Amino acid sequence: MNAQRILITGGAGFIGSHLAEALLERGHIVTIIDNLSTGKFENIAPLCQNPRFRFAIDSILNEIVLDRLASECDVIFHLAAAVGVKLIVDQPVQTIETNVNGTMAVLRAAVRYRAKVLIASTSEVYGKGNRVPFSEDDDVVLGPTVRSRWSYAASKMIDEFLALAYFREKGLPVVIFRLFNTIGPRQSGRYGMVVPRFIQQALEGKPLTVYGDGNQSRCFLHVKDAVRAMIALAESDSVLGNVYNIGSQEEISIRDLADLVLRTVKGVKLRKIPQSLKEEHAEVVYIPYDQAYASGFEDMSRRLPDITKIQKAIGWSPEIHLQEAIEDIVVNGFLTQK
Repeated sequence: MNAQRILITGGAGFIGSHLAEALLERGHIVTIIDNLSTGKFENIAPLCQNPRFRFAIDSILNEIVLDRLASECDVIFHLAAAVGVKLIVDQPVQTIETNVNGTMAVLRAAVRYRAKVLIASTSEVYGKGNRVPFSEDDDVVLGPTVRSRWSYAASKMIDEFLALAYFREKGLPVVIFRLFNTIGPRQSGRYGMVVPRFIQQALEGKPLTVYGDGNQSRCFLHVKDAVRAMIALAESDSVLGNVYNIGSQEEISIRDLADLVLRTVKGVKLRKIPQSLKEEHAEVVYIPYDQAYASGFEDMSRRLPDITKIQKAIGWSPEIHLQEAIEDIVVNGFLTQK
């Protein structure tokens, strides 16, 4: 697409900062709004030298600021949301209010100025689905409301319903994408993300903590592949009013992921490890979910996306393999920070 004015909510976060970089490289004018509750200014600091980049430190719930920014853009990527299983379990009120109220505010602002909106959703909306791989039109089964772990999935489903309602009733150009375990440099393990947590533990010679028995499996997608899909969706007019999975189909158990991280970190250490990091051998330990999160915590045994729909729509497929992604994180996401 030609140079456009683009607003990214939550743009100082892990995915948002990579998206901003990619859009600036394509010649677009990029504005970010982020209250830095989970995002980091360091993620976007290098972008501040670019004359086509602006940054507003504020909440998307500030209607005056959001309205002004929306009036000055053509496309909105709505990424601002509560992130990570740990934060969701610990702060359910913040999770629900941030997700639902934030999305409502973005859609209300966007419809006033007819901006195209791309809403970031999550594989969590598939809940306890037993049909694998997960397809966009699958039925959904969630756990009971007494378990706050499901508040995230429910709030993101409301986001999707609301966005699609704006498309159908008000003609707002909307696209929804569901991300499956996106990883890459700058991702924090602070909120329960397993890959950065494993890598940090391995680099420091600490035991890698696997929650549960480690037989649960996931598919991890490099953030560059995710961003490429997001931008391609923004460039297409035929995808409006639709929901798309964005994820890898390279499935791995968490037990095997721990072993892969250990092998990869060991290989990188032999070439690049700073002397300040520990050299002792790390091991893998298993922690029950009740200890890691809360009593009665439920996890899904598999989470594998069906990406047929997005492949047909925009010709997108992942290009970066998991081991390559892990090495990229070690070298560019951790070693450079030490």
